[in-house]
Amino acid sequence: MHAFVTYVILGISLSAPIGPINAAQLDKGARYGFTAAWLIGLGAMCADLLYMLLIYFGLAHFLTTPFMKTFLWLFGCFVLIYTGVDTLRNVKTTKEASPREAQSSVSSFRSGFIMALTNPLNILFWLGIYGSILAESVQNYGLTQVLWHTSGIFAGILLWDVAMATLASSFHKFGSRTTLQIISVIAGLSLIGFGFYFGYQAYKQLTG
Repeated sequence: MHAFVTYVILGISLSAPIGPINAAQLDKGARYGFTAAWLIGLGAMCADLLYMLLIYFGLAHFLTTPFMKTFLWLFGCFVLIYTGVDTLRNVKTTKEASPREAQSSVSSFRSGFIMALTNPLNILFWLGIYGSILAESVQNYGLTQVLWHTSGIFAGILLWDVAMATLASSFHKFGSRTTLQIISVIAGLSLIGFGFYFGYQAYKQLTG
């Protein structure tokens, strides 16, 4: 149990740094409530699971080839800038029901999944962290412990997802119109900033 709790804390630590997913969760939660923010994180968690499976089966090496990294940087750049611009364009959306609200709940999972899937930093992060955990667990403990440690990591990610969704939805419930607009502007600018960073990394890949 001690090991499980340790890996739960690791999962929270992996999710906590501010990035595109957290920015998108804050915007969606402030704009549409808990479910939309939670689905963003759930989609990202499914992308994490996919990368973990690729690492486990030894198939992740092709993701670090120059071509794939350049492609993912470029596609991630497009996704983040598009999402950020869309956020700013709809910054006047308030807490009242709108035709976009139902659409947001449906598209949130897909947005989180694509943002996490096209983030090369996410790939390299999991290769480094989970790859080392996998190697140590298999060598010292066996397959059962690998599954136990992996479950702990995902429990931590899920806890952070719920915490972020709860925080974001509190703005939706109690925040004023101005507060919601400020959060949306900050989230939108953050997403665009991450998008330009991804674009710069793609440029470095192409010219390096």
